[in-house]
Amino acid sequence: MGLLALLLIGLAAWLIWTGRLQRMSAKDGMALGAALVGAVMAAKGKPLIGAPLLIGATLFFFSRSRGGKARAGPGRPVAQPVPNQAVIDARKLLGVGPDADARAIRAAHRRLIASVHPDKGGTEALAAQINAARDLLIEEVEQRR
Repeated sequence: MGLLALLLIGLAAWLIWTGRLQRMSAKDGMALGAALVGAVMAAKGKPLIGAPLLIGATLFFFSRSRGGKARAGPGRPVAQPVPNQAVIDARKLLGVGPDADARAIRAAHRRLIASVHPDKGGTEALAAQINAARDLLIEEVEQRR
């Protein structure tokens, strides 16, 4: 039981240290819930039920932290190639051409976001899409350099 408690404390410390608790998705929340249920079950004398939940949650978080993140240097992720369709959709949304530079992308973003901003009656989802399109296109422009 003490080992399982240490494992849960270690998992929580790792989540806090890596910042995963700040950007937790629904899957992350379910895995953390499974870890908590596993710890409670193990503490109540049912380690055959609790241990697999704890181990599964630990493996889930470990695989999520290491999955597909190639590193270019200390702490810097390698830029992943952006699918062409995502870039095309982002250009359509912002109304810019394929040769648009960062200044033109930012100007198109400002014009569009002014009309659909949540403070002006727009939706947060549309504003988030527009912001994501701007970020994607600016990243694509910087990769072309």
